Amino acid sequence: MTDSELIVRVAARGDGVTESGRHVALAAPGDRVDPGGAILPGPHHQVPPCRHFPECGGCQLQHLDDAAFGRFLQDRIASALAAQGIAAPDILEPHLSPPNSRRRASLRAERRGGQTLLGFNAEASHRIIDMRECHILRPELFALVAPLRQLMGTLLGPRGNGEVRMTLTDQGPDILLEKVEVSGLEATEALAAFAETHRLARLAVDDGYGAQTRWEPEPVTATLGGVAVPLPHGAFLQATAEGEAALVAAVQEAIGSARVTADLFAGLGTFALSLPGRVLAAEASRDAVLALKSAGNRSQRQVFVDHRDLFRRPFDVKELDRFDAVVLDPPRAGAREQGALLARSSVPRVAYVSCNPSTFARDAKTLLEGGYTLEWVKSVGQFRWSTHVELAAAFTR
Repeated sequence: MTDSELIVRVAARGDGVTESGRHVALAAPGDRVDPGGAILPGPHHQVPPCRHFPECGGCQLQHLDDAAFGRFLQDRIASALAAQGIAAPDILEPHLSPPNSRRRASLRAERRGGQTLLGFNAEASHRIIDMRECHILRPELFALVAPLRQLMGTLLGPRGNGEVRMTLTDQGPDILLEKVEVSGLEATEALAAFAETHRLARLAVDDGYGAQTRWEPEPVTATLGGVAVPLPHGAFLQATAEGEAALVAAVQEAIGSARVTADLFAGLGTFALSLPGRVLAAEASRDAVLALKSAGNRSQRQVFVDHRDLFRRPFDVKELDRFDAVVLDPPRAGAREQGALLARSSVPRVAYVSCNPSTFARDAKTLLEGGYTLEWVKSVGQFRWSTHVELAAAFTR
């Protein structure tokens, strides 16, 4: 034991790291590694629940217990801030979405002769792990994996490949089949029978020319902020309902009782429809804008929607100064252009939601240099057992 090394943390890609800086795959904090590389499990090392781990790329951290996984999320944020020279603020207790709570996923399908594979890719590979169990998907979605495997086998050519996008909506599962062709009456009827048999909310096919709905008994929606919002094909939803609730609560706390708020990169209105007072929601996706306008009008909320590309045409300082608070929820690239203008504004409160700690830290540095204070950060683990980190943060001036 004296020659063994202690694992003190988990690196960004999921390897355990010793005090000397040695990286060890599948090691948890508190484990020890002997000179031969064998892992001696410690108090935070759990038995992975899934037979496909660690081969399947859907999860990288099933060997961590919840305490270690939560600490990993917090450490990722602290490390990203430190890389920008920012002392870690109060990093709140993380939210961890429970197992079997993921309501959207993208699976790959491949036919090899008489066999059809359907599942996530293997880690850092294009090889498909044929999914036979899953501890992250909602049960309603996993129940469709076997039937979809059979369906894709009839649609793909002998060496064909495609994708299956699954989303759980208010009306049930929404399935989009990509890179497949459905032609002829028999194939069309078979698709409709599949959708009816499995009580799908919607079934669509994209053969390379855009999604074409083949089955939708009633308009598909996702409830956001208590409002049923029309759900365009491929639209973004937070990965879990629990994670969405945690992010919404954090944003509400960050902006307080703001009377007029700008929700930038608003998407379908995850935050805009949950905020007090008047809200201006800006979004570049035309489909999302139309869906949010429709939902806002029907709900009689004070939500005004601006179809606007914030990378090409960010809000300027004069426009920003009209708001009591700003909510930012940019894509992984962050909000460099909008953040620079926000740093020069007089907006009292900013809530920043991010799926990339590195670009968040970069933008946080810009805001801090502009006179803002980073009050706290909330880490959110919607992608359970994965190295993907999401967060919400509060800035004040």
